Amino acid sequence: MDGDFRSEFVRRPPAARHHPALVLNADYRPLSYYPLSLWPWQEAVKAAYMDRVDIVAEYDAVVRSPSTEIRIPSVVVLKDYVRPQKRVAFTRFNLFLRDEFRCQYCGSRGDLTFDHVIPRAAGGVTSWQNVVAACSPCNLAKGSKSLRRAGMSLRRAPRQPSAEELRNMGRRFPPNHLHESWVDFLYWDAELDA
Repeated sequence: MDGDFRSEFVRRPPAARHHPALVLNADYRPLSYYPLSLWPWQEAVKAAYMDRVDIVAEYDAVVRSPSTEIRIPSVVVLKDYVRPQKRVAFTRFNLFLRDEFRCQYCGSRGDLTFDHVIPRAAGGVTSWQNVVAACSPCNLAKGSKSLRRAGMSLRRAPRQPSAEELRNMGRRFPPNHLHESWVDFLYWDAELDA
């Protein structure tokens, strides 16, 4: 048998394969925009059954048990408010999000890594204020040289973002798939054009 042997024996209804549920906080805002707060349909059904969420919108698809038929939730709202984190974790993903998934030297979007502005060899530390997103060619060109010695400059000085800044930045990068039932909840707090 090729692949994972367990998948050969699992029967999944074809309609229920790709039906994630958008998870909203009790204030009807997504828990996160990027990555978008989504649960697999199984988690959404379980949370609804355990009375932890209210179902706001549903897909047309249904799942069945011997005694019940349930429409798959597409948007759920938590009954208890989850306080957003104030502290922003220093992760590669959050660093790329802060820098808008662009090299901070040339502005390109592909093949990103990260670079220490003041090289570690020269005493630079790994922190929000010293690390930027960089494409591989720029990272190699800079190497362990200072910006001046490498003849390079930064598009924007690195700094620690606030949690709100990262949330707002995440709203600029919608996922590849947005179900029509999600749209009203994703951008309802966005400023309207005049």
